[in-house]
Amino acid sequence: MNTEDAEGALANAELVACMQAALPEAKEVRDACLAAEIPVLLDRDVCCGRTGCGCAPKMQILARAEDLPRLTHLIHERWRALALREGTIGADHPAVAPLVDGTDPPCPACGMAAPLVGGACSDCGLQLE
Repeated sequence: MNTEDAEGALANAELVACMQAALPEAKEVRDACLAAEIPVLLDRDVCCGRTGCGCAPKMQILARAEDLPRLTHLIHERWRALALREGTIGADHPAVAPLVDGTDPPCPACGMAAPLVGGACSDCGLQLE
């Protein structure tokens, strides 16, 4: 899938912002999504609003709500591979366990795989949304 295919697939769809990132990272995630046949679009997000703050432009990754589980899985697997490659946590840590379809991703801090409570991990309280 390429960007034109994604634009066509999403032309009349209701889209949700599922991630915010700096432009290089957003393009990298978009390309990974398209390679996995997950149609996504990039859109510029608003700045923090402070005049002269110097913050980098923010990009939103937009997708259909029904594609969010696949997108979550893809993002988790990319993070998992990075964490294992960098050696920041051991391969036996629950946060790097492979995701099982239909399950919640584990918290990167404590490894708890449960629904978020108010956008935070239900175990350690790390704010994730």
